[in-house]
Amino acid sequence: MANTFCLAMIQMRVVPGDKRGNLERARQWLHEARRQGAEVAVLPEAITTGWTHPSARELADEVPGGEAVSTLGQAARETGMYVCSGLVERHGGQCYNSAVLLGPEGEVWVHHRKINELDIAHDLYGLGDRLQVAVTPWGRFGVMICADGFASGQAISRCLGLMGAGVILSPCAWAVAPEHDQAKEPYGQLWRQSYGPVAREFGLWIAGVSNVGPITAGPWAGRRCIGCSMLVNPAGEVALQGPYGEEAEALLLANVQIAPRPRPWQEPSPGQPRPR
Repeated sequence: MANTFCLAMIQMRVVPGDKRGNLERARQWLHEARRQGAEVAVLPEAITTGWTHPSARELADEVPGGEAVSTLGQAARETGMYVCSGLVERHGGQCYNSAVLLGPEGEVWVHHRKINELDIAHDLYGLGDRLQVAVTPWGRFGVMICADGFASGQAISRCLGLMGAGVILSPCAWAVAPEHDQAKEPYGQLWRQSYGPVAREFGLWIAGVSNVGPITAGPWAGRRCIGCSMLVNPAGEVALQGPYGEEAEALLLANVQIAPRPRPWQEPSPGQPRPR
């Protein structure tokens, strides 16, 4: 089994409420990522409508049968890449802040619904109730979404580590207040604190990929998504970070090597049963 792949972190602009335009931009970025050698690509959170934008109530669609998965799946087939993306899902009468990992034939390998959603978004999104990992040619991939990464005690990312993930892909929408001063308060400390301990403990990679652009409606209207996408390596160090800014679109490439690792439990004391 090969264990090194080229990862593309696509820090793209997401225009609130512009589902088709956002999907077309994502498709173009995916083709560019493949042209530059990527084998796996990660897009931001809720790319179809933007995080908490009220248009989700009309524009959310099904997984796997909706327009978003169809468009992204076609791009995955055209490029032969694994594609992870956030999107807004409709299931029955409920919207979810969801993410998918698509295989190179466009099929859904992981379907995740955000669990640790911020309170201000509960009126719009239902909450997920399960975690998954997928076995790829390079190892196990886990998927979470944004604030899942700082759930109490990093419970969600730690669970993915216990499930054997060698890399966790996390579509995100990292936003700051309009008056945020990057020179005085450089963005990213929350994610370094959340990702680093889990990456070190389990010997895994975590890729958080944020969009850029303004938030124009919903509970955070007026805030700005500013990128700063981050890849943390198994030593818990930031291996790559995207640029900061409302206009800071970027394609970030990194070679990711998943090392074989033992199960992360301690050896039992004499006389105790071994885990199965």
